[in-house]
Amino acid sequence: MKIITLCGLAAFTAALAGCQSAMTIKTKPYPVARMDTTVADDYHGTIVKDPYRWLEDDRSAETAAWAAAENEVTQDYLSQIPYRERIKQRLTQLYDYPKEGTPFRVGEYYFFYKNDGLQNQSILYRRKGLDGEPEVFIDPNTLSADGTAALNTVTFSQDDRYAAYSVARSGSDWVKIYVMEVATRRQLPDSIEWVKFSGASWGKDGFYYSGYDAPEPGSGVYSAKNEYQKVYFHRLGTSQTEDQLIYEDREHPLRYFSGFVSDDFRWLFIVGSEGTSGAEILYKRADEADAPFRTLFKGFANDYSIIDCVGDTAYVLTNDAAPNFRLVSVDLSASEAAASAMRNVIPESGNLLQWATTAGGAIFAGYLQDASSRVYQYDMSGRRVREIELPGIGTAGGFDGKAEDTEVFYGFSSFNVPPTSYRYTIADGTSTLYHATEVNFDVSAFTVEQVFYPSKDGTRVPMFLVYKKGLKRDGANPVYLYAYGGFNISMPPSFSPSRILLLEQGGIFALANIRGGSEYGEAWHRAGMLEKKQNVFDDFIAAAEYLIAERYTSPEKLAIAGGSNGGLLVGACLTQRPDLYCATFPMVGVLDMLRYHKFTIGWGWVVEYGSADNATDFPYLYKYSPLHNIRQGTCYPPTMIMTADHDDRVVPAHSFKFGATLQAAQSAAGCEAPILLRVESDAGHGAGKPVSKSIQEQADIWSFFLWNAGIRDLK
Repeated sequence: MKIITLCGLAAFTAALAGCQSAMTIKTKPYPVARMDTTVADDYHGTIVKDPYRWLEDDRSAETAAWAAAENEVTQDYLSQIPYRERIKQRLTQLYDYPKEGTPFRVGEYYFFYKNDGLQNQSILYRRKGLDGEPEVFIDPNTLSADGTAALNTVTFSQDDRYAAYSVARSGSDWVKIYVMEVATRRQLPDSIEWVKFSGASWGKDGFYYSGYDAPEPGSGVYSAKNEYQKVYFHRLGTSQTEDQLIYEDREHPLRYFSGFVSDDFRWLFIVGSEGTSGAEILYKRADEADAPFRTLFKGFANDYSIIDCVGDTAYVLTNDAAPNFRLVSVDLSASEAAASAMRNVIPESGNLLQWATTAGGAIFAGYLQDASSRVYQYDMSGRRVREIELPGIGTAGGFDGKAEDTEVFYGFSSFNVPPTSYRYTIADGTSTLYHATEVNFDVSAFTVEQVFYPSKDGTRVPMFLVYKKGLKRDGANPVYLYAYGGFNISMPPSFSPSRILLLEQGGIFALANIRGGSEYGEAWHRAGMLEKKQNVFDDFIAAAEYLIAERYTSPEKLAIAGGSNGGLLVGACLTQRPDLYCATFPMVGVLDMLRYHKFTIGWGWVVEYGSADNATDFPYLYKYSPLHNIRQGTCYPPTMIMTADHDDRVVPAHSFKFGATLQAAQSAAGCEAPILLRVESDAGHGAGKPVSKSIQEQADIWSFFLWNAGIRDLK
């Protein structure tokens, strides 16, 4: 029997109620979370209680026992969904096709990543020449029994002799750097520990990297605040204890620093940042070891990124006096006062200049137009040579190379176009198909639509909708609405096999390009940060209301989801408008906006969010902080809060405290909708997650969503 019902419906017919009762999923009692009513903080005269503060201690046996008990409740609930295993099996089929990345040249070799289908981690291959036989260069699947060791970065020395690669384990942001000889694949004894948010940047006889002091014994490796990042130089063949300290700032413990040299080893640069936006660039001649650094661009009001350095000329991508970014050049040989004088190479335009690269004496510039890629080729003086014709609306990237290259490679993908690689001849602009991904399902059965809707304040916001052709707008389609909305990060079209399952069930994947991202430049970003963060939530709520008003779906069929900053987005929209959704998924979310900056590198987000320690910022943070806006007496929709035990970026404490508070409120109000906490083991914030874990996680998401959208059987 196939029974389709609406979640949240107030009344049923007697017959339908009888059928429903036979298929009811009962949630086990939530584990009791101890409330400590004595814990409170005084924020500028406002007393805020924090009864679950003890859940911040990730080393506590009490916290571990509570989290394990929560997982038992979650797994018991999910195990009762009759088609959960069928969904996992179908996802396994959908994932099982060869996936090959865009190649890049290193000397006589062409390197590329490939996954045969269900391998936990993609393997880095190489071939000699474009027609050579592929051979394994680094296989991260051999580094751990359960596939939780992942390649983080791989960089090659300027002479193409060595590769430095970093490995992350169990999803942690901590990485360890190793070195391999390219020609022989011989592993060198060099290894670097306690590195975070850094790879290796090669110099003449070694590499630069950014590291932290080893954590104090007994401190929380995955939760303690990270301070005093330093730049070191490691000379090949030496111990890490002999590494040269290149730069540190003892007066500013909460800053990031990275170091690199120009390709000709002439100039040494240090890039500093106080958070996720805004940069300061220091520089000096690389052969002047004892000379002090000079300031090229003072921080931290604008972004600056050096994309190339030719002789004494540096090419810099910046939003300084250009919210949509521009490419400028500066003369490093000039005096310090004159060096920062910028000359436009590619002036600002009406579209966001998202990235720029150089290769073969050309500049490639990638723009976003309504969240879709446009790519242009320029000469080094900034004269436009041509627009590169792309296959359609989607996302393009690559175009990396060296000065002597005559061709580059680029990749293109969209919601219904699997990743495809092209060779591009720089001289005449010819694009040739290099590799097309062959999937085991019919992508032509699905279509992509871009719509624009008004937000609360009238702002026009774009949204992509992906669905099976022939869809009826009758309000009965399950819709999975996703967004991010922060940190100047755009959400362009992308391909994912996991979404196919939803589309096959008549569902819609909706991606809203809300404020806070970079879709329309720095102005779009700034309209969704600090005291204007509520605009982000308004945009997302307006997207939900638009989908309902236009009959794509209904509140009984609509789910919202987001990860990290997107988890904050979902948490805020869940607490502000619980009536709009039948399921919500706050994933690895920043949910305690009053204390987020006290863990690992949370301090780096203060430039985006503000800080509760600041009397000006506290009121607006407190007003929307998901944890602090759960209301007694309110019924919340079915929710699955998702985190991981090795997440050292957004620590699990956010999800733990939010889950305990939400469950307590739901129970006190006598509401039956489940509030579940799913804690992934041996995983982190998301990067490097094994395919096996990704499939199981997505199976749980689709099962929870479809069941609570009233879907009682699969098509």
